[in-house]
Amino acid sequence: QVQLVESGGGLVQAGGSLRLSCAASERTFSISDYIMGWFRQAPGKEREFVAAISWNGGATNYADSVKGRFTISRDNAKDTVYLQMNSLKPEDTAVYYCAANRLSWPHATTYAAYDYWGQGTKVTVSS
Repeated sequence: QVQLVESGGGLVQAGGSLRLSCAASERTFSISDYIMGWFRQAPGKEREFVAAISWNGGATNYADSVKGRFTISRDNAKDTVYLQMNSLKPEDTAVYYCAANRLSWPHATTYAAYDYWGQGTKVTVSS
């Protein structure tokens, strides 16, 4: 099975920005075949939905907690999906996971609908 690989995590002060990237480890994996999503898991918490983007980028969905601060985008020619995170808050601290979903758009916020996952990239926001 192909592996998704996240990058761009790190330590940032509150109010700062980070951009996460996600790409497939195998050239045979075409990101354009999938809804792409970002989830996160904070220490001691369950994994939660952050953002999703449709096959061609025409539709996006965001958790209320990140709406207006985070932007998900994709570049199918590069087989890459991005999460631009602005105005970061300490409560954004978590391991962020990229995932690929082949189901229909109404399932975009459900983690069980995603077939492929990365191993996560850690984001720490200091106050």
